[in-house]
Amino acid sequence: MALFLPSSRLLLRKTTDVKFLTPRRNRVKEKWAATRVKHPPTRLALQHFDATYGTQLGDLWPSVRVALLTEKKYGALLNNFSFDVDVGITDLQAQRCRDFISDIHGGAEPWEIGGKNQTSGADGNDQQLSPPTLSPNIKCYVFPRGDVTRFKPARPDSHGLLGYYLMDAASVLPCLALNVQEGHTVLDLCAAPGGKTLALLQTQLVRFLCVNDASISRTSRLRKVLHSYVPKQFLTDERVRITSFDGTTWGEIEKNTFDRVLVDVPCTTDRHSLMEDDNNIFSKSRTGERRRLPQLQAELLLAGIQAACPGGEIVYSTCSLSLNQNLSVVEQAVYLAQENFGIQLQVVNLRALTKMFSDTFCFAPDLHLGEMVVPHLAANFGPIYFCKLRRLA
Repeated sequence: MALFLPSSRLLLRKTTDVKFLTPRRNRVKEKWAATRVKHPPTRLALQHFDATYGTQLGDLWPSVRVALLTEKKYGALLNNFSFDVDVGITDLQAQRCRDFISDIHGGAEPWEIGGKNQTSGADGNDQQLSPPTLSPNIKCYVFPRGDVTRFKPARPDSHGLLGYYLMDAASVLPCLALNVQEGHTVLDLCAAPGGKTLALLQTQLVRFLCVNDASISRTSRLRKVLHSYVPKQFLTDERVRITSFDGTTWGEIEKNTFDRVLVDVPCTTDRHSLMEDDNNIFSKSRTGERRRLPQLQAELLLAGIQAACPGGEIVYSTCSLSLNQNLSVVEQAVYLAQENFGIQLQVVNLRALTKMFSDTFCFAPDLHLGEMVVPHLAANFGPIYFCKLRRLA
């Protein structure tokens, strides 16, 4: 009697999906949640910003929203310590880049938001403010308005120092607002990853710079950045001190010490929160950390105020549009400084500074405290908020 044997090809085809050969009680459920997040942090961030900034910014929010969801523009902070600095300048200029700090009003008209020209403030008295004196050594090159060309990676010179540092060009503004003078001692309280620290060193005016970050891993990254741009002889303990302390306790460590203090606090980093799921503060596991941010920011600013000497100046900054992390924090810190420590502070008007750079950046209108760069498709820098305080003697 002949037996019917199926071909091996047919047998293999039928047994490809072994799941059906496994008893139901022994089957393993596919763990889709481990690979596909149901509510990714970027989506949660966008929902939060729509609800918050939609009310805060009103008609301005749709254009800011589009810009935040688009690739940001960079600036190239020139490294004066590089031995090929002149070659770097020539190369950047050949790409039609301009130094927005020295080339004020480089052929573009100031922005208008909501029908208001940015060269005049809400109080109408800004025309009387004298323009600030800026260090001629800080140079940051940007592509023209509307040009989304990417910078080439910086090349090292014969000593291994890179020619420029790529960063959000608006991040240089808090350093310019700090107005460092010859022989000043400066504290950068939350320094990592190091862009603003490099900008302060480029002034070549700082007698002593203390750079701190509470995170040991971020401090390690900061050290690597500095060693990639600054010669070793400028990084001695007599000139630059790198620490990793809790910044909120700085008032207990060194109070009444520094001529200038930069407090660039941890924040929701709005652009990163919308673009990257990794290390996103809108992750559900970091909800508590995000809600505690304003309290942490106020404690850091208060510590920075205590660290400044009488007559010294403090600049507070974030990369967020949030009123709770910006104006509210400044107001709280100013109140606590007076109430708990008897420290009186004066808010410094920065409108003359923003007027100088209104052709490069888009500034939010009518802020009663501080200044803020808002993203715009044609000039996709920011967001950056900064406010300057002067400690009265």
